[in-house]
Amino acid sequence: MQAIRSRDTKPERLIRRLVHAHGLRYRVATRPLPDLRRTADMVFRPTKVAVFIDGCYWHGCPEHYVSPRTNSGYWSDKVKRNIERDRDTDRRLTEAGWLVLRFWEHTPADESAAEIIRLVSERREAPSDDGIES
Repeated sequence: MQAIRSRDTKPERLIRRLVHAHGLRYRVATRPLPDLRRTADMVFRPTKVAVFIDGCYWHGCPEHYVSPRTNSGYWSDKVKRNIERDRDTDRRLTEAGWLVLRFWEHTPADESAAEIIRLVSERREAPSDDGIES
């Protein structure tokens, strides 16, 4: 398990490169909320957008997840807990006013990056709800 990367995976790096080339800036592998002990792969704080690039195996992709043959009970339970934690993270961030974006690692990087760029840009251009007129 030591060899399993929790950050800077190839899909993450490709998406980050495309988003950065478009001029957007973000934090990498950081907590969107200080009191939530979970990190997002990309965090756009001013627009409250948290991006997660989920691995097919560890997050139970409906297309690609295959239960392992060895010690399947343990690993299947672990993946199930990961999925439950992901849903809890989505709920908590949404309740705090964040937009949560999740992409599977097999989604083409250019499609994921285009969606991130579009949604972050939309939130930047949207009028703020803080009661201050610009």
